[in-house]
Amino acid sequence: MTIMLLPVHIIAGGLAIILGGVALAASKGATLHRRSGLLFVYAMLTMGISGSILAMRQSLTSPNVLGGFMSAYFVITALTTVRPVSAWTRRLNSVALVVVIGLTLIEIGLGFKALASPGGTINGVPFFMPFFLAVVTTLAAAGDLRMMRSGALRAAPRLARHLWRMCFALFIAAGSFFSIRERVAKVLPEPFTTPTMRALPVALVFVAMFYWLWRVRARRMLAQAR
Repeated sequence: MTIMLLPVHIIAGGLAIILGGVALAASKGATLHRRSGLLFVYAMLTMGISGSILAMRQSLTSPNVLGGFMSAYFVITALTTVRPVSAWTRRLNSVALVVVIGLTLIEIGLGFKALASPGGTINGVPFFMPFFLAVVTTLAAAGDLRMMRSGALRAAPRLARHLWRMCFALFIAAGSFFSIRERVAKVLPEPFTTPTMRALPVALVFVAMFYWLWRVRARRMLAQAR
């Protein structure tokens, strides 16, 4: 099973990074953006599910287990944000809320477990990373609850929710690949394997995310001023 899933996981991860980059660069709402974004969702789901299954065979506390579920959560809720509200999307969002609350509790538990360990790590991951992810998933869960109470989002809040969730999913995919030098060396030339060059694509995801969130906010303020 591992032999079959590993190539699927690798290919899906590579496609997710490429498609996510295309979706970020494309004009928002254009055909290229919509199609590449939808394919990005499929690639992320494939990468996340396959990665979680592979990681479970090694350790249930592996960060890749949580990363897989987190990837699926973010792309699904990002997609339902821009889909018409229906009974199906409501059920999907309810399940997603349960998942993200569970992820938050597990991340907090792993953070304290890593903090109590001699090296301050768990499975090679420093203690602050689970806490950072717990903060992100807590904010995401709070946003889910707020949306479920107020109903479907409109205009700028809708776009902002969609954008940051898609970008964070892309961050997971990019971080998973570029954080390990051996992986990068198998695909890219030697100059791209330095710590700086490997950190650059991950940083660019956040730069693009904040840029588009700023654009959405600026457009909203301009509309209110009129």
